[in-house]
Amino acid sequence: MTTVLIVDDEQDMRNLIDVMLSKSGMKTISVESGIDAYYEISKGGIDIVLLDVMMAGEDGFTVCENIRNVSPVPIIFLTARDANEDKVRGLTIGGDDYIVKPFTISELVARIQAVLRRTSNVVDTKEQILPYIECGSVKIDEIARKVYVNSMPVPLTLKEFELLHLFMKNPDIVYTREQLLENLWGMDYAGGTRTVDTHIKTLRLKLAKESPEASEHIQTVWGVGYRFERYQ
Repeated sequence: MTTVLIVDDEQDMRNLIDVMLSKSGMKTISVESGIDAYYEISKGGIDIVLLDVMMAGEDGFTVCENIRNVSPVPIIFLTARDANEDKVRGLTIGGDDYIVKPFTISELVARIQAVLRRTSNVVDTKEQILPYIECGSVKIDEIARKVYVNSMPVPLTLKEFELLHLFMKNPDIVYTREQLLENLWGMDYAGGTRTVDTHIKTLRLKLAKESPEASEHIQTVWGVGYRFERYQ
């Protein structure tokens, strides 16, 4: 049975989700704060977390970052905040999906099941799947921090790797140059957004050296920024 941890400071919402998921055969544990969530996760047995963003005290983004420091448990943001920048932030800091309220029970259950399938890395109790992210001919080994195109290694700089890793972890999400600069270079970085364009150009060239199609995954969204197209 799937055990879902519901983190929301509104009791009515917790109760509603609890009823929805209980009818679908899932076990639920509901808490109202990040502090309570950390405690439940530390005990083990949580399969997935449903996390609100707008909560009293620590907001959902902070809670997600803190959970990611100690646990790989899948996290789905479940929130009324529907701005693209909020979705980008939630997925960038470690969220596995982002659902905007209101939602139907069928959508919620389907998204939970999809995330669990995507994030499950256990073959049995002793063997785990290698930590690869693959898209077409491009493959990232997250632990070794290596990139391959058609099984051939592609040497990347640190920032080129971080760009590609961010894109492949969150395909189809549009990132502005400012968001990429803030996430990968930091808010105190003195250089301009042209730095992002330069790194994207060199990343594309290195991928194209092994396969022209590989570089086409990185799409320019004119007037906005870049995104990783999973199908090419």
